[in-house]
Amino acid sequence: MESANHSVVSEFILLGLSKSQTLQILFFLGFSMVYAGIVLGNLLVLVTVIFDSRLHTPMYFLLINLSCIDMSLASFATPKMIVDFLRKQKTISWWGCYSQMFFMHLLGGSEMMLLVAMAIDRYVAICKPLHYMTIMSPRVLIWLLLSSYTVGFVHSSSQMAFMLNLPFCGPNVVDSFFCDLPLVIKLACKDTYLLQLLVIADSGLLSLVCFLLLLVSYTVIIYSVRHRAASGLAKAFSTLSAHITVVTLFFAPCVFIYVWPFSRYSVDKILSVFYTIFTPLLNPIIYTVRNQEVKAAMKKIRTRHINSKHTL
Repeated sequence: MESANHSVVSEFILLGLSKSQTLQILFFLGFSMVYAGIVLGNLLVLVTVIFDSRLHTPMYFLLINLSCIDMSLASFATPKMIVDFLRKQKTISWWGCYSQMFFMHLLGGSEMMLLVAMAIDRYVAICKPLHYMTIMSPRVLIWLLLSSYTVGFVHSSSQMAFMLNLPFCGPNVVDSFFCDLPLVIKLACKDTYLLQLLVIADSGLLSLVCFLLLLVSYTVIIYSVRHRAASGLAKAFSTLSAHITVVTLFFAPCVFIYVWPFSRYSVDKILSVFYTIFTPLLNPIIYTVRNQEVKAAMKKIRTRHINSKHTL
């Protein structure tokens, strides 16, 4: 409530992706299909892992949690963006804007740490296969999962703590399709240079630490399997390639958005779309295409469904 006492602005105007009415209709149709694909694709991964007992392993436990985070990451702003394509006035309340920023950093930070947990899982599976189930016990899995969400919550809370006492007295126009922290900070009625540095340091430190941990883990895995037989080496690289692709898709936009967060380049808006919408769509596709076990399980479920229909 303290923020409300110091602020005249009670809502923000989102400029969206385009002012062209024709483009907005096309965007409405296109992003509606993309969002449906995100939900259906990640739900398919969830259903496949849950209903196939052969996939009840630590790796797939972490994978279904990644799917849950991806669906949530795509849902904190995308449905409103889709509806806004049909509106002339795209507004969002102060608390709605605050909520978008909170959940973006909560989910983004949690996914970063979950990707680290998945890298640890792959290291144990590839480098210590005989002790895999012992090391990656249910207790360890729960600890890794809770650690991921805890880090995401602490990261997001620390970011939002900077925002509570900022006064907003105009302008109130955000040049994006959702409330992005660097863009909203610029609208405050006070000098926010130091605050901008703190935001960069907070997000940048988390991203850098997670990326270095991932880099080290993948380097160690590759170094450990270099003397294996060709078949074992090919299997290890096949597994790693999916993880490395997902990590690259997730971290690359973060680098551009949060290393130069206060620039005026329109590329930031494009990267925000990629980060919040297309990455959650591509992740289940990558893990499905690159994973023979998941493809076999999906084929088994489809065959069982077809047989049950014929029986009826």
